[in-house]
Amino acid sequence: MSAPLSSRPSPDPSDPAPDLPPGDHDAGPGGNRLLGFLALVAVAFALLRPISPGDWLRLIDWQTLGALTGLLAITQGVERSGVLQGAARALLARTGTARQLALVMCAVAAVLAALVTNDVSLFLLVPLTRELAAQAKLPLARLVALEALAVNAGSSLTPIGNPQNLYLWHRSGESFGGFIAMMGPSVGVMLVLLTATILLTMPGTPITIAPARHKTATQPRLLTLSVVLFVGFVLSLELHQWVPALAVVVAVYALWYREVLKRLDWALLATFALMFVDLHQLVTLPQVAGLLARLPLDQPLPAYLAAIVSSQVISNVPATLLLADHLPQPAVLAIGVNVGGFGFVLGSMANLIALRLARVPGGLAEFHRISLPFLVVCAVLVGWLTL
Repeated sequence: MSAPLSSRPSPDPSDPAPDLPPGDHDAGPGGNRLLGFLALVAVAFALLRPISPGDWLRLIDWQTLGALTGLLAITQGVERSGVLQGAARALLARTGTARQLALVMCAVAAVLAALVTNDVSLFLLVPLTRELAAQAKLPLARLVALEALAVNAGSSLTPIGNPQNLYLWHRSGESFGGFIAMMGPSVGVMLVLLTATILLTMPGTPITIAPARHKTATQPRLLTLSVVLFVGFVLSLELHQWVPALAVVVAVYALWYREVLKRLDWALLATFALMFVDLHQLVTLPQVAGLLARLPLDQPLPAYLAAIVSSQVISNVPATLLLADHLPQPAVLAIGVNVGGFGFVLGSMANLIALRLARVPGGLAEFHRISLPFLVVCAVLVGWLTL
């Protein structure tokens, strides 16, 4: 029989990851509280501003939700192939300390985010990080928090690194290189600050690899299939053909590896769906429009602060769409919303994805312990350098 909840010790986010079974997507109380809060907000909007069920469905960004569903399924396929265990053990054998490992993982995360978007890089790296923490005494929650900072920083550099950059790049008319040059100084600050944060928060003690408890059977066919699906799915997203691509992913796994679909993180998908419903209704409130009309958004500092603060409340992609018509300086908006991806977990959807993929109790508290001070220091330094 389970012990009473009151008698169980609180999990320490610096402890190594618990040995969770595959497909256990419990992200701890923090993730469940967020889902419950979003559901309450949706109910409040339904009572105060009733709309038809069809209008509710139109509030959801189905392309983003479809992309997330496909990537979650493919990630689960890679995990169930068993290849991550061997890859983690090989990486640990070649890394001296947890600090060195964090520097390597965050560097890879930042580079990948600049090339294939922040969300995709997390789908590739967080499952590997979880396996690393399972095989050695590593602080999983802290590692994932640092990787979330890394992908937000790296993705800020290029026009294709995240959705807000892609939108602002097309809107601004800048060249690809011009956009990188515009974002370069602020991203440089982010990366220097990230390096300092890793050096301060990660221990320099040697990594101790735990003896293997059991040999995990590998499934090369499932791995090959998942890799092929991943490449095809990402290319299809670039071509805006997410519906047939998602149908192929679901059909392939349903026919040959049904267990992959059974282990999808439905709570994460529900969280994103409710975020779209709540945020779209929030930004259309007359009070929000009135507030924006009163703010001196034609001045760089107020515009920069508005971009950061609004990102903390409604996430940086909706904040970009909300402020784009009110800020005459696209560079200030681009820098502000990317800085706003740090801080609270809602600052960037990548933060939510990282924590849900990590499946570690106490992850939300550990993320905020690192990310909130990071936001304050980063906002001051970037503002001082660029405004």
